[in-house]
Order: sequence, then structure tokens, then C-alpha cells
Amino acid sequence: MRLWHQNLINKLPSQQLLGQHREICALRGLAWNKRHRIVNYVFEHPYEYLFAFHLLVIAEMEERGYHVDELWKDIRYRGKRVGYDESLLNKDVVVIKTPIYCEHNEDYLKECIMNLHQKGVDI
Repeated sequence: MRLWHQNLINKLPSQQLLGQHREICALRGLAWNKRHRIVNYVFEHPYEYLFAFHLLVIAEMEERGYHVDELWKDIRYRGKRVGYDESLLNKDVVVIKTPIYCEHNEDYLKECIMNLHQKGVDI
């Protein structure tokens, strides 16, 4: 499970882009706050960051002609098994910066590019 560097989203091949969507859906659902060494940093930030990151992935998917269930565009939606989290509706506004995750720095970009290269994907 990995969140690709934010600057790579529009460069990802379809397989990785769709996989990113599935992984974010899992993280937004039952996997929220379930530790995994590659994505532990996600849980150190507000849930809204993951939602904002997901919106970037969704926008790229739609740009490529994929249909994404509109439910995922609602911050309260946490997937079929979790349903809606109404506590997210009245949260204070979180200022989201670019990149969304500070961990998505130059070193992480290089790591992601190398990881893709090992999968036979050159960006």
C-alpha cells in the first residue's frame, strides 16, 4: 500500500492510477488508522488530507474518462462497509497546502520513480 508522490498522479499508468484509487478507498474505510509501514505518515495528518489527495486522484481518473462513484466526493463517505461519518461534516476547516503531505518531498519522489521503474514503468 502506497500513496504515490502527488506530482506523479497525472503521469501514472492506468493500472497504478486505478490501484491508487482502490488503496485510498481502503484507507478511507476500514483501514483508517491501521498502521502500515509505507503509509504510516498518512495517519499523522488530519483525515481531510487523505480526502483532498483522493480528490486529486479522482480528478485525474475523470480526466482520463473513468467514472468514479460520486459518493467518494463526499468527505463523510467512508465506503460501503463503514458508511457515512457524520462527525466529519462539522469539522473545522483544515488549510491544505501543496504538496498535501510534507512527506512528498524530492527524496520521496525519487523513491516513487524508482519503485515504478522496478515495476517496468518509466516516467
